[in-house]
Amino acid sequence: MEILVLGGTAWLGREVARQAVDRGHVVTCLARGESGKVAGGAVHVAADRRDPAAYQEVLDRDWDAVVEVSWQPGFVKGALRALADRARHWTYVSSISVYADHSVIGADESTPTLPPVELDQVDRERYGEAKSACEQASRAAVGERLLIARAGLIGGPGDHTDRTGYWVARAARHPETPMLVPDTPDLPTQVVDVRDLVAWLLDSAEAGTTGTYDAVGPVIPFGEWIAQSRAVGGHTGPIVTMDPAWLLAQGVAEFMGPESLAMWQVKPGWEGFSARTGAAAAAAGLRHRPRAEMLDDTLAWEWEQGLDRVRKAGLSAARERELLTAYAGSGA
Repeated sequence: MEILVLGGTAWLGREVARQAVDRGHVVTCLARGESGKVAGGAVHVAADRRDPAAYQEVLDRDWDAVVEVSWQPGFVKGALRALADRARHWTYVSSISVYADHSVIGADESTPTLPPVELDQVDRERYGEAKSACEQASRAAVGERLLIARAGLIGGPGDHTDRTGYWVARAARHPETPMLVPDTPDLPTQVVDVRDLVAWLLDSAEAGTTGTYDAVGPVIPFGEWIAQSRAVGGHTGPIVTMDPAWLLAQGVAEFMGPESLAMWQVKPGWEGFSARTGAAAAAAGLRHRPRAEMLDDTLAWEWEQGLDRVRKAGLSAARERELLTAYAGSGA
C-alpha cells in the first residue's frame, strides 16, 4: 500500500510509519521534522502545515491510506481539502476527550460529544472540542471511507506525557523506600499500548474498516496496576496508602501534570473516563498485549530517559518524601 502519514516524526505518527514500513508498505511522512526523524525506510516530505502549499509534493498520486493525528482543526481541514479525493481510506485518530459526559462506567460510542469548536487553532483547554471539530470535518469530506479511532489514554514505551510510565518508574527508582499510593484500589485505569493501537489502525486500513470506535485498553483496577508496576519495577519497600481527600487538600494534582499522581482521577463526574467498554473496537480486531509486557517495555524506555529526570507527570522524589512526612504527622 501507498500510505501517507500526516505527521510521522512524533510518538504515535512515528509508530504508524515504523509498523507500516515493517509490513512492507510504501510510507511517506509529511511533517516539519522538528520532533525527530521519520522511521527508517519511510520518505520524509518536509512541510509546514500552516503553509497553504504544504501538500503540493504529495498531490502527484492517489493514496491507499492516509493517517491523520492532528488536533488542530485548521490543519485537519487543510489536509482534507487537498487530499480527501485522493485517498481510498482515511484514518482520523481522535480521542475519548470528545465526549461531553465521562460519568458512566461502560459507556460506548453513542455517548453525546462536545460541540465542535469553530476556530482553526485553539489551546489545550479546548482539546475535546477541537477533536470534535476535526471529526466533523473528516466525516463531511471523506464520508464512508473514514475510520475514526477515539483513543483512550495511550501508553507504552515512548510515552512522552510520562503518565503511563510513572508508577513502574517509581517502583524501580527507589525500590526499597516507602511508596506513596492513594487509597483507591478499585479505581479503573485504561491504557491502550501505542503499538497495539497502531497495529489495529494498520489492520483496519488494509481491510478497509470504517466507522467510529473507542480505541481503549482493558480496564484494570488501580490497585492491580500498582501491584504489577511494583512487580516489574522490583519494589520491595512498604506501601503507604493515603486518603484521597487528604491528598487533594495538599494540592496533589490528579491524572497528569508536574507533581501529580499519574492516572489517578477521583473527582465526581469522571468515574467512567477510564472505564469505557471498548467492545466495538474489540469486535473489529483491536487486541491488547499483557499489561506486564507493556510495563516491562515501558520501564526499559524509562531507564533510557533517566528515572530521576524532571517528569511531566508523577511526583518527584522530593515531593513524595514531603507528603509522606506530612501524612505521618497528620494523624490522617
